[in-house]
Amino acid sequence: MIREMTRVADECGAINLAQGFPDFPAPDVLKEAAVRAIRDDVNQYAVTWGAPRLRAAVAASYDRWYDIEVDPDRQVTVTCGATEAMAAVLLALVDPGDEVIVLEPFYENYGPDAVLCAAKPVFVRVEPGDGLDLDRLGAAFSPATRAIVLNTPNNPTGHVLTREELEVIAELCNRHDAWAITDEIYEHILYDGVHLPMACLPGMSDRTVTVSGASKTFSVTGWRVGTIVAPAEATGAIRKVHDFLTVGAPAPLQEAVATALETLGDDYYRDLAGSYRRRRDLMVEALRAAGFRCTPPAGAYYILADFSDISEDGDTRFATALARNAGVASVPGSSFFANPADGRSLVRFAFCKSESLLQQAGSRLLSART
Repeated sequence: MIREMTRVADECGAINLAQGFPDFPAPDVLKEAAVRAIRDDVNQYAVTWGAPRLRAAVAASYDRWYDIEVDPDRQVTVTCGATEAMAAVLLALVDPGDEVIVLEPFYENYGPDAVLCAAKPVFVRVEPGDGLDLDRLGAAFSPATRAIVLNTPNNPTGHVLTREELEVIAELCNRHDAWAITDEIYEHILYDGVHLPMACLPGMSDRTVTVSGASKTFSVTGWRVGTIVAPAEATGAIRKVHDFLTVGAPAPLQEAVATALETLGDDYYRDLAGSYRRRRDLMVEALRAAGFRCTPPAGAYYILADFSDISEDGDTRFATALARNAGVASVPGSSFFANPADGRSLVRFAFCKSESLLQQAGSRLLSART
């Protein structure tokens, strides 16, 4: 549905706040490194599980940011984006008949990924704007639970899992011998608190698989360079699946991402979060002025907004009309729930756009309301 709404936006000339790709440039150091790699004829297959230089840069980054010791040769795998990474991890670790817990609202690929494994997704509702109901989560675990999929900061809600929530999840994973598979692609786009990887918690380094990548941090969603950090005993299986899925990520782009990880300092990541905070605040104010109800996200670059005070239409009809009549494209909320009815009054807006474009979108929404 996300890509479908991009098609609708293109069709009617709407501002595309549906699909989460930035409309501003990537860092110059990244672009220059990619050009240099291509001119240096880095054109052939990299090592299937990732160029050695990039794997070393990823390992060094986890040590620097989170004080996590990672072996680049035995624990890091480079993939064609975080989307492929999640699929490879689940296909490697989950067997037919297993249960996989997915917190909802969820990024739309997680449920299908579990189904591809012939596993049963078990959805646990997290009310937008509220914390995780730990009792409800505990009741979802069973002897059949093989893994829980976490996304923090979360797409589409912007919720950032707290230490208390992570500690309860860790205890449940240890008690039920389950994997924690964490999508942390928005780890540097954070407005409140700090990002705490699940792998940092006691007893979780050997049962956590961490997925991330370059797409969001460096504004290169089309480059498709993702990363997996996993215990060595799981990495072999993950790499075999990755090999059969895509063989390897683009070689010159891996060199460019390695350069960015080696070169960019703390000020880059601080400025990234600060610039997105300004965009978040601008978009929240615009949506509320136009009659939407929403909670400012604590991380990532999405706002899940309730339009029930504006219209009684269902989410798909409302989102389509909003694109065609107001000129602003969003994603129907049903895309993020196992039961589509749960998202009937919700739409998601992506604010990874220039501030001027967000201001234009806000003006269009307000004009449509009045």
